[in-house]
Amino acid sequence: MKISTKIKTIGIDLAKNVFAIHGIDEHGRVVARCELRRARLLGFFAKLEPCLIGMEASAGAHYWARELEKIGHDVRLMPASYVKPYVKRGKSDARDAEAICEAVTRPTMRFVPVKNEEQQSVLVLHRARDLLVRQRTQTANTMRALCGEFGFVAAKGKLGLAALNAVVDGEAGDRLPKLAKAGLRPLGERLCELTRLIRQIEREILIWHRTNEDSQRLTTIPGIGPINATALVVSAGDVSRFSCGRDFSAWIGLTPQSRSSGGKERLGAISKQGNRYLRRLLVQGAQSLRSARTRSSTKTPAHNPCWAARVEGRRGAKIAAVAQANKTARIAWSVLARGGIYRKPETTATAA
Repeated sequence: MKISTKIKTIGIDLAKNVFAIHGIDEHGRVVARCELRRARLLGFFAKLEPCLIGMEASAGAHYWARELEKIGHDVRLMPASYVKPYVKRGKSDARDAEAICEAVTRPTMRFVPVKNEEQQSVLVLHRARDLLVRQRTQTANTMRALCGEFGFVAAKGKLGLAALNAVVDGEAGDRLPKLAKAGLRPLGERLCELTRLIRQIEREILIWHRTNEDSQRLTTIPGIGPINATALVVSAGDVSRFSCGRDFSAWIGLTPQSRSSGGKERLGAISKQGNRYLRRLLVQGAQSLRSARTRSSTKTPAHNPCWAARVEGRRGAKIAAVAQANKTARIAWSVLARGGIYRKPETTATAA
């Protein structure tokens, strides 16, 4: 294949084996339009002069971005939803590559930072743990439902599952049929195995957390533990690309959705956009703070001096948890961007 040296911008539509290429020169004229197999991709770009390369932030994008940057190219990743408006009528790999090539040149386009191997490795731990936790929840719910068919209803939490395991093993009597035990016993063994694997992954996450200064500083914030801290550090990367804490919180998806028009500002609930994993972790951390606050305080939410408790008294527990998660995200940005650790604000009485 003849390669033009006039290529200035290239859009790549990533795939498993066949990649669509669309290149233009400095005047916007199309000078390259082809398809390449996976084995020939790096060889093709090695023969080109350094140019701007655009790709969607999809599976394998960070790997190819690192490899192309080693050759000397300027690689920029974009969310797929931001590239979609540039796709012309119809759907094909060639049209997608053309849309990517067009989108990467836009001055207002938002780009995804390229993650290094260490960041991706930590995220692999988080994704694997998240999958195992969901499988453990599914297995536990299945076991509870099947035991309920025979009149065995256990309490919530680990103690309830332990009681069901005792029933399956025959420690609580032989009221459960033999065939039912044969089906439930593997579920109990699966629960134990999943718990062991989850603890093993959490140990690896904790080891990396103790070697990272930013992650350790984040754990000084109430509602953030090693799991939340490591996920925030590796997912956010360089937080200097966010101008303020609200931008960081909006990137996660914790700010109200704007539906303003005609000079009227309307703010609704949070959307499903953003990083769902981080959003869930921060909301869970906010709910744990509420549980600790409820146990330690005898005051009603409306009369509690705590900010989150007052919000809960006006809007309810779930909205208060999201508001607390939003506040935690802004504090996390401040700690990462400005350094130092979290310091609890002094009340008026303490300051006096």
